[in-house]
Amino acid sequence: MQRIATAFHGSRRTSDFDDTRLDGALALEDDSRVAVIGGGPAGSFFTYFLLDMAQRISMRLEVDIYEPRDFAVTGPAGCNMCGGIISESLVQHLAAEGIDLPSTVVERAIDSYVLHMDESDVRIGTPLQEKRIAAVHRGAGPRGMKEAKWRSFDGYLLDLAAGKGAHLVRGRVDDISLKDGRPVVQTQGGSPQGYDLLVAAVGVNSSAPKLFEKLGLGYKPPRTTKTYVSEFYFGQETVEKYLGSSMHVFLLHLPRLEFAALIPKGDYITLCLLGMDIDGPLVQSFLNAPEVKRCFPPGWSVPQDFCHCSPKINFQAATQPFADRVVFVGDCGVTRLYKDGIGAAYRTAKAAAVTAVFSGVSAEDFRRHYWPTCRAINTDNNIGKLIFIVTRQIQKNAHDRRGILRMVSREQQNPEGARRMSTVLWDVFTGSAPYREVFVRTLHPCFLGRFLWDIIVTTLVAIWPLHRDRAEARMRWKRAP
Repeated sequence: MQRIATAFHGSRRTSDFDDTRLDGALALEDDSRVAVIGGGPAGSFFTYFLLDMAQRISMRLEVDIYEPRDFAVTGPAGCNMCGGIISESLVQHLAAEGIDLPSTVVERAIDSYVLHMDESDVRIGTPLQEKRIAAVHRGAGPRGMKEAKWRSFDGYLLDLAAGKGAHLVRGRVDDISLKDGRPVVQTQGGSPQGYDLLVAAVGVNSSAPKLFEKLGLGYKPPRTTKTYVSEFYFGQETVEKYLGSSMHVFLLHLPRLEFAALIPKGDYITLCLLGMDIDGPLVQSFLNAPEVKRCFPPGWSVPQDFCHCSPKINFQAATQPFADRVVFVGDCGVTRLYKDGIGAAYRTAKAAAVTAVFSGVSAEDFRRHYWPTCRAINTDNNIGKLIFIVTRQIQKNAHDRRGILRMVSREQQNPEGARRMSTVLWDVFTGSAPYREVFVRTLHPCFLGRFLWDIIVTTLVAIWPLHRDRAEARMRWKRAP
């Protein structure tokens, strides 16, 4: 029977082993088998969209998701090593897809950011005056959690994918090969399984990307750097007292540190440090900063036993993240620089799923219809790198930091006025807008003029007491006998 799929794919294959269509491309059809390696957000999003779109055009697909972790388990065994912030733009996109995050998953709705600097701090409210940013745990919670009050975000997405008809395979993949042009997946102790499409959603914190390098597809994993994430238990009342519903961000002059934040999550405070190869001394320097200590109860010190990790993050995209019948989504392909990695997983996963259902699964199909999404993210990341270079220079200059503080403070005190610096910082912190859009806003003459004026004012205010003291000293010297 002719279907909508025929219009997109040409004539259907005549046998299970003949994938030559009239247009010479490769395509999925009824009873095609798809393997998704990795049940994190990228793998779950891909599966959800693939099956949803296939069902709309009456195409039957068999999808296996390979994920050895149980996201219902607390501690490292069920954790995906992430700060766990869902940007407001992603919350909106998911809602448009019919995916509404339940209250059992969202541990804290973030309604503001508090920017901390050595001079002072300032609260930046959401531009939309709504609580649209979600703080979640990727697993069931930190190690040692006594009572599981919230569901895992990753587990929730995986359940959505399973609800669409995917089959979850709990085995760990230890070999990937190609047979007659088709991917073959084998788990520890399992038998080889052949597929029509293989989707890699393995992240960058496992050895799985190396399994693909040996296939000779031209794939090279992304370049990565080490970050730091930890969870401190305080109890909900203490978390509310010291952090409230705000994510606390720090603009400190510490080498190699690009972004630092304290995130309230239920009974816990999550510490997230991003930059280049975050190590123990840098973590300690951050925790010893007076601006950071003020966010914790007096006399608090880091406990001897707490949940922490040093996950790797992607700061440069993979090479050739697709081939015939193979595509890489999420962190193992391309992600956003430092921010909104889950949002990038959503974008790349959906683009790959749309390509597979409506265009085909050849390398050329992915190049034409999937690669533009990856390229757009990668191009935007290059602009993001420029933004962080400028940010590092601001961190080193006290006058610039004071200028930012004054500009934001005045904007927050005037709700009816333009919030140029506030929205720039908000979007940099949250990842809710592309770096290109943020950069263009900083070039606006009103932004530059206001920022320059506030730098001049704060500089004069800072040097005036010194000038006055010197003048008074000269007068006293002249009056002296």
